[in-house]
Amino acid sequence: MQKVFAILLVSLLLLSGCAEQKGDEMNFTGAPNEVKIMTLDPGHFHAALVHKKMYEQVDPTIHIYAPDGQDVEDHINRIEGFNNRADNPTDWNLEVYRGPDFLEKMTSEKPGNVMVTAGNNRKKTEYIKTTVDAGINVLSDKPMCINKEGFELLKQAFESAEANNVLLYDIMTERYEITTMMQRELSMVPEVFGQLVKGSVEDPAVTKESVHHFFKYVSGSPLKRPPWYFDVNQQGEGIVDVTTHLVDLIQWECFPNQIIDYTSDIEMVSSKRWPTVITPEQYAKVTGLESWPEYLKKDVREDGNLYAYSNGEMNYTLNGVHAKVSVIWNYQAPEGAGDTHFSIMRGSKANLIIRQGREQNYRPELYVEPVEGASTVASLEGPLQKAIEALQVTYPGIGVDKQNGRYHVILPDKYRVGHEAHFGQVMDKYLGFLVTGELPEWEVPNMIAKYYTNIQALEMAATVE
Repeated sequence: MQKVFAILLVSLLLLSGCAEQKGDEMNFTGAPNEVKIMTLDPGHFHAALVHKKMYEQVDPTIHIYAPDGQDVEDHINRIEGFNNRADNPTDWNLEVYRGPDFLEKMTSEKPGNVMVTAGNNRKKTEYIKTTVDAGINVLSDKPMCINKEGFELLKQAFESAEANNVLLYDIMTERYEITTMMQRELSMVPEVFGQLVKGSVEDPAVTKESVHHFFKYVSGSPLKRPPWYFDVNQQGEGIVDVTTHLVDLIQWECFPNQIIDYTSDIEMVSSKRWPTVITPEQYAKVTGLESWPEYLKKDVREDGNLYAYSNGEMNYTLNGVHAKVSVIWNYQAPEGAGDTHFSIMRGSKANLIIRQGREQNYRPELYVEPVEGASTVASLEGPLQKAIEALQVTYPGIGVDKQNGRYHVILPDKYRVGHEAHFGQVMDKYLGFLVTGELPEWEVPNMIAKYYTNIQALEMAATVE
């Protein structure tokens, strides 16, 4: 009898140890290699940019689960390019599973504790929901949903993530762009900015405009787009894609660290969309395909060109503040140019404006301009200098220069790390969240509010045609 009792006691202790070990897997401490990444169905180059650098906290083995095809091969080639580059090469080890059951295989094997996804958006929300249901953390590229049905599923995914004690987070790289960071910082200095005005439809308090291009260079090489990238049913329309960043920035800058309730704080005023025309020759150049896939033929008109709804504009209020967001996709930028961004925050004393045009050599620059009747260049000088001096503690080397009735904020090149490097910065932030075991309390409700805004804009734009 004593022998049987001893065997039972040992068995119970072993089971208890296993349970404790299983629970410890989710208690991140910041120790080396404790974060183990699984990449799911990578179809967008953003999935590789997360791996452009190494992280002490992340295991160098990446487990990739994907359907067999060109998307996963392109992803592998990008990471191998990082491994083989001459300057500061990475050391990722890739373990790849190719097969139609890639999602089920990942959630059943679970060789990792964080799933990264960036690719075809048609099933992305389903991927996210299934993964958090399986008790796995998720770091997702935007957008996390592209239609009304996806938004409802995304809300369920956030509920599941909370129930399973995992973190679901999207990759908001634009929060790490230095001119945007400084725009936000200065908007919180009443002596310089005053208060954010309410604005109107004709003259919004906040405007964010973004111009992108289908053909561009990434890491020094021409970017190859997957053929489905031009299908709004798979990539999503422009009004729910890049606008994710712009809507996020408006929330993040205008109401920093505040919870936004999508059911009461957002009102869509107007919205519209229009297509970018892509010729067969342009499509072939950027995808490598000589003919339209079957799923794109619905968008090819009598002139033989593809009409992709990549462009959109929305006017809405957020807590009573009028905001305008617009996104434009051209095929290719003019020589010497690239993707551009314009942003203005209008205060009662000064306007904070980011410009990125020819005058700025297509590099974003931040300006502080006095509001007529409320301030002057002279009256802003003292408060602005004082604000910059305070910010120099966190951002050494920044300065300000008076020019043409306004101030130009001087930002050293060390802060201009570029879009691709921002993915590593987001990962660093997310790794910190894993250690604390939680996101800031405003992040989840504001992610939901952000996608609600996009979907409302899409629904309204579709009804006004």
